[in-house]
Amino acid sequence: MITLQQINYILTLAETKHFQRASELCFVTQPTLSMQLKKAEEDLGYKIFDRDTKELSLTNFGEKLVPILREINYETLKIQKLVDEMTGDYKEVIRIGLIPTISTYLIPDLFSEWKKKFSGIQIIIKELKSEDLVLALENKQVDLGIMAGPFIDNSIRTIPLFTEEIKAYINTDKEDFVFTTTLTELHPWLLSQGNCLRTQMVHFCDLKKNDVDEWDYEGGSLDVLLEMVNENGGYTLIPKEYEKRIRFNQHFVKRIYSPDKKEVPARQIIAMTPVRNSKWDLIEKIVRSIQLYYGNQEDENYQVLSWK
Repeated sequence: MITLQQINYILTLAETKHFQRASELCFVTQPTLSMQLKKAEEDLGYKIFDRDTKELSLTNFGEKLVPILREINYETLKIQKLVDEMTGDYKEVIRIGLIPTISTYLIPDLFSEWKKKFSGIQIIIKELKSEDLVLALENKQVDLGIMAGPFIDNSIRTIPLFTEEIKAYINTDKEDFVFTTTLTELHPWLLSQGNCLRTQMVHFCDLKKNDVDEWDYEGGSLDVLLEMVNENGGYTLIPKEYEKRIRFNQHFVKRIYSPDKKEVPARQIIAMTPVRNSKWDLIEKIVRSIQLYYGNQEDENYQVLSWK
């Protein structure tokens, strides 16, 4: 049978798909990693990786093996946790992944509270785009994911946190709301590919490819997009909770209304965690703190948009 060390090598290589990068992460030389992988394949009797493809990929056997190895690795970490608890060296670590358009307000809002309430644990926070966050959860690289739903997967537990209205930031002092028909006549400033708020803008505002000028900026920062609107006109979309973070021109924030559907756009913010998670008690407390802070903002006229 293969060793725990070989399992670590295989999982790292499966994630990076690159021998040199995997060897660096495992703190071994590339020949050592290659030798251990070859030995593991010989012991198992099957190839785990297809080395003949342009990008290193898993064989059919490897695709079935890797999820099993992840479970073994997960259970092994629980053994180390028990040992650390017995020696008094253990400190729980909660790894939180969340998308940028949520972290931009949620972390400033709740970090101090978490620091006081969970002083006995270490919280590591990482920004990830939606698809990368789902992958990180599947690979057990994060314990808790926070993003816009919906999301359905039998291996992932999802918990609704709150419903958040999506508003327009538009360079005008007119009404407190703007019709979707008006937005189609203006230039949209977009977040970069992979940000769900970009996808939601494209769908709700029914944007076409030619709606974007040849000279354009696609950014990952809401602050930059607001400045582009201030200086160049047009509009961008912002989550409602981000509104209080805007330092200037808050009167540019407008509710969006669809005269045809008689609805305003919104997104459902959800928490996600692997179904099998030994840290659930702590994660539940973090989830509850988010629900209590933002409350229930549901509106019967909301059209909840998908992140895909």
